[in-house]
Amino acid sequence: MTEALRHAEPVMGTVVSFDVRDAGSGARRAGIGAGLDRAVRWLHRVDRVFSTYRPDSQVSRLGRGELTLADCDPDVAEVLALGEAAGQASGGAFSVRAGGTLDPSGVVKGWAVERASEILREAGSLRHCVNGGGDVQAAGEPEPGRPWGLAVAHPLHPGGFATLVRGRDIALATSGTAERGEHILDPRTGRPARGGLASVSVVGRSLTAVDIAATTAFALGPAARDWLERRPGLEGFAVLADGRAWWTSGFGGYAQLPDATG
Repeated sequence: MTEALRHAEPVMGTVVSFDVRDAGSGARRAGIGAGLDRAVRWLHRVDRVFSTYRPDSQVSRLGRGELTLADCDPDVAEVLALGEAAGQASGGAFSVRAGGTLDPSGVVKGWAVERASEILREAGSLRHCVNGGGDVQAAGEPEPGRPWGLAVAHPLHPGGFATLVRGRDIALATSGTAERGEHILDPRTGRPARGGLASVSVVGRSLTAVDIAATTAFALGPAARDWLERRPGLEGFAVLADGRAWWTSGFGGYAQLPDATG
């Protein structure tokens, strides 16, 4: 435990927590600590550039036509390209312009947290977990021979969890209505997604990919399971509005499954 380094940072409308298990001591700890500082600064920079709640952010100004894409940070073009690709892969069930306004939030958090994990790797940490409000990028394992255990919150039972995901070098993201109500729009209709799902969790290697996939799957509703089955490297778990659950064929390789029809 003396090698652990932990920090929680309020940013991007949530709290991003860092759990670094291989910080060591002396010069190594100082180097990884500096990497943690860089990761925190990165997240605040992302918030300044991408926040739709800041009228002076580049994304807000781009959406109002005050900036062109060429005027913006190159990261803006990267995020919008990820969103466009996700829209094509989902048949329009994902969009950075749902509701008629520019809002790349469905890409940004997972992308930013994954990059924060990469910054820690560049600083020398191979065993850490970065958790951005329940969307998690985990590197390596917390201890030799033991995988990370990531709880999936139960959308219908506050304080409880629906399942537990275990693995090494994994990412987990969840989309649903439990915390923010009907905030996920179906771009195909422009209305809140109401496909009978309370939450969808997706696990894979890249938090950028699983975060986008979780949002997409929630919008797809009844078609989400079949869509996820066709996504290489991704597995999903959903809790329905009536409390039942389903999961994709490979999800059992990651998780302790509840007593439900899968």
